[in-house]
Amino acid sequence: MVGIALGAIITLAIRYGVSFPASLSTFWVVIGFVVSGTIGLVFGIYPAWKAATLDPIEALRYE
Repeated sequence: MVGIALGAIITLAIRYGVSFPASLSTFWVVIGFVVSGTIGLVFGIYPAWKAATLDPIEALRYE
């Protein structure tokens, strides 16, 4: 969220401060947010789910 806000502020500063035709596409912001959120959830939930299904005795015996 901080990166999205910072990107929007920088885009506005470039557009109005330097008079360069910069724009921020809402479509690509949403796509980037959804893809990064999905990757974070998949790589966070899968290992946690796998660890939760382990038998504690077997997990300790491995070491």
